[in-house]
Amino acid sequence: MMKILILGAAGRIGQMLTNELLNKTDHSIVLYARNGHKRLTITDDSREVIFEGDFKDKNSLIEAMKNVDLVYVNDMGNEHSTKTIIDAMKDAGVRRVISASILGIYNEVPGAFGVWNNKMIGLDSSVGSRMKSQIESARLIENSNLNYTLLRISWLYNQEGNTRYMLTKKGEPFKGTQVTRQAVVQLIMDIIEEKSDQYLKVSIGVSEPDTDWEKPSFY
Repeated sequence: MMKILILGAAGRIGQMLTNELLNKTDHSIVLYARNGHKRLTITDDSREVIFEGDFKDKNSLIEAMKNVDLVYVNDMGNEHSTKTIIDAMKDAGVRRVISASILGIYNEVPGAFGVWNNKMIGLDSSVGSRMKSQIESARLIENSNLNYTLLRISWLYNQEGNTRYMLTKKGEPFKGTQVTRQAVVQLIMDIIEEKSDQYLKVSIGVSEPDTDWEKPSFY
């Protein structure tokens, strides 16, 4: 049994992951979010606790990390927050982290979809500053000496029951244009329960099989 900290627990994937952990494991969960007591509801007070704070509040992060075995980071869109999380983990003595990033941080998306993706969220797009932050956050995680798993997630949508995912390694071309939040949560659950070292210190692309298109189906 583990104690798992979800940073960004009020996000959609954070909430879905919480439900899966409660329903399918015996792990205890620390839910960390801004205004967490207003935005989150405890369903099992013997296994859940809420901490309020943001990702730049090192003291709150350290307090939330007490006796935690694994941290899930739901957003890496601010490199200063990522650095604070890493520093807090080191001070708290927590080594294991799963971090959600986005596709394209290594310019690894080929073909027409790569052109479209870069136009939408790449360095030259209207949200290019956020891509810069994602790139720097990934660099910080990879150089942190933590036992990290970095998830480079494709374009997200919801579909109940669709937990299909495929993975690409760092250095390989990214494949697939989309993936469900349900599949991402399934992957995180699989990583949490994995007993081998195959997910340690790796950066993996996450998408849905058979979606090698010019853009996601919902665009």
